[in-house]
Amino acid sequence: MCSCPHETRISGGPAVLWVGFPKNGLTWTGPGGEPTWYATWPTLRRSFCPRCGSQLISISEGSDMIMVTGFSLDERSGTDPVGHSYRKEAVPWMSITLADDPHAPPPASP
Repeated sequence: MCSCPHETRISGGPAVLWVGFPKNGLTWTGPGGEPTWYATWPTLRRSFCPRCGSQLISISEGSDMIMVTGFSLDERSGTDPVGHSYRKEAVPWMSITLADDPHAPPPASP
């Protein structure tokens, strides 16, 4: 999740749920063809649906990951948020419960 001012202005919501995939592991199969790309920040490119204009993807310069908006996915199982960037900037009425990070080491035994 991200609640930075840039994300909230682009999305029109209090936060964006991002799901990351390796760049070379994602194939575009959406209706209407390839998404339309724009630079929205000096180090970010974003794609938008060519049919409705919805924000779909963000790629950070130099990253091997491609970030997809979580709620644009047809299959959303396993998309529980594990982090919340700019959480202190989030609207005060928003409460998010984060899932355990699946990549974190298990807690130490007492």
